[in-house]
Amino acid sequence: MFDVDSKSLRLLVAACELRNMKAAAAQEHLEPSAISKRIAQLEDRLGTPLLLRGRRGVEPTPAGLAMLEHARNVLFTLDRMRSDAEAFAGGIRGQVTVAASASAIAEALPDDVAAFMRIPEHREIRVVVEERFSQDVVRLVRDGVAALGVCWDTAQLDGLERHPYRTDELALAMATDHPLATKHRVRYVEALRYEHVGLPPATAAHAMLARAAAQAGGQINYRAIVSTFDASLRVVAAGLAISVIPRAVVEKARTLGVVTVGLAEPWAKRQFVICSRHEATLPPSALRLRDFLRERAKAAVEPEAPIHMRNSKARRRSRRGKSAVDFPNDGPTRGNLAG
Repeated sequence: MFDVDSKSLRLLVAACELRNMKAAAAQEHLEPSAISKRIAQLEDRLGTPLLLRGRRGVEPTPAGLAMLEHARNVLFTLDRMRSDAEAFAGGIRGQVTVAASASAIAEALPDDVAAFMRIPEHREIRVVVEERFSQDVVRLVRDGVAALGVCWDTAQLDGLERHPYRTDELALAMATDHPLATKHRVRYVEALRYEHVGLPPATAAHAMLARAAAQAGGQINYRAIVSTFDASLRVVAAGLAISVIPRAVVEKARTLGVVTVGLAEPWAKRQFVICSRHEATLPPSALRLRDFLRERAKAAVEPEAPIHMRNSKARRRSRRGKSAVDFPNDGPTRGNLAG
């Protein structure tokens, strides 16, 4: 049975990454000779050289490169074991990285994360929200770089766990004096007669709209390509083009003088999902955030009670002196977490 200690693996990783025994020794607070001896012992156990030693430093052999990858995975797992044990010992803590698409960040995700972080029990949990293209969201989750991902359910999610999150609706945004502005709903083929502003080709939205245009027998004439929905809305407000944008995003920018027209297309209704690797691989902090987001989204779509029941409930709460707000931690302004 092959037995190796974590310290030797850390020394091997340091030597391979820095390509220099002296630099690795300084990083690990050891003498160069001590590192060289530990790696030599590791080579003896494996029966193959891991490093090529020269005057200018060291280079990993093919076997060394293979061991380097395994060593990184083992050390990563050990670090996760330690962090999980600490979480159970002193309350849930840690950092959760969430990779999300631009649409998810532009809509409800920052507010949901803010509500999660304002709960006192989550004080020791840090959340990092990173904006990525949908295909990169999936890749980061698969690679373990991000614990959770939020993207459309049309992404290639094979091998990942997924849970329903929120839904949204795509609509046409246009200036108030646009020829389509008086309509309640239009087919996408009608919108193709006009110039558009959209997101970069690498985004899922760009690819989806290109497919929809082709299926309608046309193509999109882009007047401008911009990096954010906010920039798209400003181009629209200037009367330069129209744009397909989530309705919720447009509603938050009513001061720009932009109106929305519904799209009579089945693909205009979208479902976001929360994706992750297997639940057993997630730390407690990530599991807590995932479950919170799921419940938050579920509550957002629950049907309202009849008006007489809501009024009765409000009166009872008023007599008790309690607020009728479902989520007492709601309220942070959007933008605090998107960066």
